[in-house]
Amino acid sequence: MASSRAHNLYRRRSDREGSLLRGSAERQSTAARRKSSPPVPTPADHALHELMVLSSALFDTRDEGEILRLAMDHIAAAGPYSAEAGYLRVDGDLVPGPRGGQIHALAVDRRVRELAGQDGPVTVPGRPWGRALGLRGLGGLHGYLVVTSRSRPTEAERSLLATLVRHTAAALSVAFTDRHHREDARELHRLREERTALQRQLISVVAELGYQRAVHALMADVAASGGGEEAITRALHELTGLPALVEDRFGRLRSWTGPSRPDPYPEPDPVRQDEMLHAVAREVGPVRIKDRLITLVRPHGEMLGVLALVDTRGEADEHTVLVLEHAATSLALELAHLRNLAEVELRLHRELVDDLLAGTDEASAYARSEAVGHDLHRSHYIVVVQWSNRTAGDSFAHTVGRAASAVGMRSLLTPRSDHVVLVADDRPHARALYEALARETGTWSGTIGVSAPCDSLDEIPHRYQEAQRALEVRRRSREPYGTTFFDELGLYRILGPGNDYRELEKFVHEWLGQLIDYDSLHHAAMVETLSRYFDCGGNYDETAESLAIHRSTLRYRLQRIRDISGSNLANVEDRLNLQVATRVWTIVLGGPD
Repeated sequence: MASSRAHNLYRRRSDREGSLLRGSAERQSTAARRKSSPPVPTPADHALHELMVLSSALFDTRDEGEILRLAMDHIAAAGPYSAEAGYLRVDGDLVPGPRGGQIHALAVDRRVRELAGQDGPVTVPGRPWGRALGLRGLGGLHGYLVVTSRSRPTEAERSLLATLVRHTAAALSVAFTDRHHREDARELHRLREERTALQRQLISVVAELGYQRAVHALMADVAASGGGEEAITRALHELTGLPALVEDRFGRLRSWTGPSRPDPYPEPDPVRQDEMLHAVAREVGPVRIKDRLITLVRPHGEMLGVLALVDTRGEADEHTVLVLEHAATSLALELAHLRNLAEVELRLHRELVDDLLAGTDEASAYARSEAVGHDLHRSHYIVVVQWSNRTAGDSFAHTVGRAASAVGMRSLLTPRSDHVVLVADDRPHARALYEALARETGTWSGTIGVSAPCDSLDEIPHRYQEAQRALEVRRRSREPYGTTFFDELGLYRILGPGNDYRELEKFVHEWLGQLIDYDSLHHAAMVETLSRYFDCGGNYDETAESLAIHRSTLRYRLQRIRDISGSNLANVEDRLNLQVATRVWTIVLGGPD
């Protein structure tokens, strides 16, 4: 029994010790477990973690607007906050960024601007707490973050909000600095590119100036060489490789250098020529018209001609234009010089011709003619030129002089009130001068009278009257335009010069008056029949054929002419007077129509 009690005591002690040991082991195990397991995170720990993640995101972006958006989107990480608005400072002004969805934007905006860079309270209905917090960095104020809360934040929440604001401001400082660096880098790059472009431009300008000086010097040398228009077009062709040409203001070719010259050169159209000149004159510099690059030659505003390049492939560049302009300047100087010489020559010619037409001392006239390079010792003809669309001034005198030279006439000339007078050393061709002047003026409405040959200087005044008479007879004829020679006038040579036709009219009325009145009253053609009868030498068949009437009709008309006029066609005296009267009536007095 004693042993049984001892056994029970031992067992109870063992159980008690086992229990103590197990308790100790459990406590040690619990302590060990507590020591090895992490603590359960608190809300403050979670907020700090979110702020750290947000801070990393803020500093990872370089876009100011994105930084502000991230801060506003994650404002709740700092506490029970809402982002009402955000602002960025741009060029000294606050620019609204993404908004938090509040409906009181105008009031908030006005309050933020009133704070003038300071932090301050902001009132938003339904929100007991609101602040406008400046986002400040090294560069000063970067913007604002307007935050409200549904309840007044605790000190911890205020601290977290201040941390978020500092991190946002710091991220904005980095972004602003980075943007400024990028802008500075871009500006530096732009300045470097601009400097490079300016250097290239300077090099180009220097080269261009050198090229211009070379072209100008070449054209000046060409103009000074005395080679005239041909030398200038030759130099222009050599510099550009394009055919070069000079036309006068009427479109007639004066000089061509290069291939593909039209032969014959096309006759200009006066209307199109004037339209082309006006079109080019309205522009500055050379103008492209079809396959030609054209510039006008007009020193002191006076049109002297046209300089052009034939550019069928459109190869002309700015250097071609430059050469053409310099060539035009040289040509203008050349043509102006020639014009001045021509004016001096014209003045000397005019004075000499005026004296010759009025009568002058032979010795003096011979000496003066030799001074201007003309030989007065030869037989001469006096030529009078009148054109309907030209006044007889220096310009038309130049035109007449050019036309006379073009057909090989050596002459002295002077303009008079309504015509130009030439003293030519040879008989002019019947049509050459007239056709040349028609081409120069662009119209055929001109008249030329030529005197009989003049073998001595004292005959010149009389020959001048003969030329005037020949011109007047031509102007009053059925074909008023063309050339008439005095020694071919026949009967009209005895009719004196001047414009008094009263005696002629009286003579015609005396012999033909009754026939003229009859024709007018009965719409007949008695005077014309009589004139044609005389022109055909009294041949009935030729006369009837020319009038397109039957022979018997002609016989009837001639009998009526005898009856009406009372004249006898078989009488020599009557026949002569009637023939002269019909000629005067037809040619001098301008009838019939």
